[in-house]
Amino acid sequence: MKKNYNLYIGKAGHLTIMAEFLTRGWNVAIPEVDIGDDIFVVQDDNGELQRVQVKTSTATVRKNGYSGQFNVQLDQLKNYNKGLIYYVFMVRNNNQWAKPLIIRQDNLLEHFKNEKIGSEYKGHLNLRFSYSKDKVECSGVDFSKYVSDFTDFPLIED
Repeated sequence: MKKNYNLYIGKAGHLTIMAEFLTRGWNVAIPEVDIGDDIFVVQDDNGELQRVQVKTSTATVRKNGYSGQFNVQLDQLKNYNKGLIYYVFMVRNNNQWAKPLIIRQDNLLEHFKNEKIGSEYKGHLNLRFSYSKDKVECSGVDFSKYVSDFTDFPLIED
């Protein structure tokens, strides 16, 4: 495996979710300078813009499935002053992508505060999502409702 594999898999995760937004009729752009937003997703006919932060992981095989581990900056998670961010968690398992977890910033923060998901370390929230046949969990909390949750990114048809 290449020594910079994480850079390659991270970019592949970005491009994969960008392609999904495009197939749904949304335009996408990568900011020239990454200061917390990985992708801008835009509805062209009305200019609605959504900020997206993509997190990518390779799977770790588990007894009843697999898991992906991610780090989210706590100061970004807690800060709404520029508008909400959508976190997209991408996991590469057995040479294919798992369905993305799409979680709006306020929902992820609520899970962190109220259900104590993940663990804090040096200004980051470390999350491990465990994927089984019928559910996705983090710290024992069911996150299945966020699997491919494109609710805020409806299919745009002519």
